[in-house]
Amino acid sequence: MTLSGAARLAGVIGWPVNQSLSPLLHGNWLKEYGIDGAYLPLPIAPPDFSRSIEGLLKAGFKGFNVTVPHKEAAYALAGRHDAAAKAIGAVNLLLATPEGLEGRNTDAYGLATTLSEQLGEGALRGKVAAIWGAGGTTRAAIHALAGLGVSEIRLFNRTPAKAAALASSYSAHGTLKLSGAGYDAWSGNDVAVIVHTTSAGMKQTPSLDLSLDDLPVGAAVFDAVYNPLETGLLAKARTRGLKTVDGLWMLLHQAVPSFAAFYGITPTVTDVLRSKLVKALQGG
Repeated sequence: MTLSGAARLAGVIGWPVNQSLSPLLHGNWLKEYGIDGAYLPLPIAPPDFSRSIEGLLKAGFKGFNVTVPHKEAAYALAGRHDAAAKAIGAVNLLLATPEGLEGRNTDAYGLATTLSEQLGEGALRGKVAAIWGAGGTTRAAIHALAGLGVSEIRLFNRTPAKAAALASSYSAHGTLKLSGAGYDAWSGNDVAVIVHTTSAGMKQTPSLDLSLDDLPVGAAVFDAVYNPLETGLLAKARTRGLKTVDGLWMLLHQAVPSFAAFYGITPTVTDVLRSKLVKALQGG
């Protein structure tokens, strides 16, 4: 597509950023909807983050997706935040507005939409959820699961104190019960869904070696890792007849509100688009 002088510019900022599928994802939507715009990978080192944002905004960029390691820095840089960003304490979407930079978080939306679509609307209401991990993605998962109406969330982490502290920081979630413990306390006999939020299971990295044997029939396992598409955790869950959901769905759905904010059109997640990303992951 030929860009005009009025093209809407956006991009993804990370360090590194070469592994990001976001340019391919947004690029497909730009082509599909015939939009005069571009979406660029922007490798920016942490010391240069705020200065680079200032320069890119002066160059006419409408906004940015933000990935590792900049999500907390993006939160600090934004003058205003949406409710999700405030609850999670991190920003993955920066938008230029007449009032200044606005920070949003679409990770929770992406996870909530994924679980609703893959497990069924209302499938987790009143159920117990377990989250493995206690990092930034865990915060997004708590926000998403709370919105889906779970009755209880149990956090498990290699460092029990970190899980307990994170659970305590979310104690204001009304009637939602939260607790934190170490992996040695893991038990899934009444858990409806496991949400895995650590980097374990990425290419050439072993998955967490926790048992799935006591999970009830009908339980589901979601892994935020999407490279490889079927992690060791998901493979183990599948062999036990559990419902499995990969992280690529979350990547697709979290991009929808970002694209709408950048280009003014709400895109659709399709199987054809997912197939293109799968092919890219496989080196095609």
